Amino acid sequence: MKIYFPQWQGSGTGKTIESGAQTILNYLGDSEFIKIPLSEIPAGKKGVQKHHINNYDAITEQLSRLKQKIDTEQPQIIKIIGGDCGLEIVPVSYLNQKYPKLGVIWFDAHADINRPCDSPSCNFHGMPLRTLLGEGEKHMNTLLFSTIEASQIHYIGLRDIDVAEQERIDNGNIYAPIESDIDELVQLLKSKNITHLYLHFDFDCLEPGDYNKTYYEVPNGLKIKEAEKHITSLQDNFTIVGSSVLESVATNLSELKPIENIIRLLMKDECFDLNSS
Repeated sequence: MKIYFPQWQGSGTGKTIESGAQTILNYLGDSEFIKIPLSEIPAGKKGVQKHHINNYDAITEQLSRLKQKIDTEQPQIIKIIGGDCGLEIVPVSYLNQKYPKLGVIWFDAHADINRPCDSPSCNFHGMPLRTLLGEGEKHMNTLLFSTIEASQIHYIGLRDIDVAEQERIDNGNIYAPIESDIDELVQLLKSKNITHLYLHFDFDCLEPGDYNKTYYEVPNGLKIKEAEKHITSLQDNFTIVGSSVLESVATNLSELKPIENIIRLLMKDECFDLNSS
């Protein structure tokens, strides 16, 4: 199942995220992507904060649409062009329910594992992993198909972490190395008997000197070639049942030139033996 869901409300006021998602959709030119309509509830500068979450009503309304669509279709594989990182709670929780040995690979400069009450910004795109752990805003639990365990989370490119996030990472013994070694990660995943993966890719995991059309620019990130190597190795060793490309703010096709191989790797069609799932 291919989904186009340009949610921006989870980033606060970041409408450049929506146009960035549209640019990637235009680049791929794939008519199989299904568009999930965004909420018309006022958001951004006119948004309302509830439960320490900005634009809460808009986010939950449109995520409910996403959940309903996935629940109706019951896909084996999910590919998503987005949008902000908050949208991940629906596809990841669905695939986690479907595949008991799922690992979640989080390519991201940010940990995205805050509780609403700990978040400095109150923007939901910094909270999806905490929500997926079942430790987020309880009123959002109805959006989840299942909850994950801390041992399923593996960060790549992480380098901007809030204090409360670091505490949760440490307490959960979550894989979050300063520099990721892909061979080490592959062996770790295999030692956990993980067979299926979801690849979350926020483009701010990359070094801004390589690609800077991202909602946030965080120095000392992954080189593009490193990211490609990581993705390829994970695809060679595991069954990829879901992937996303998120928070690019490129507004014309030429700006995507540096990351076109990453887009193709993550959005390409996958075929696998369903009996192995």
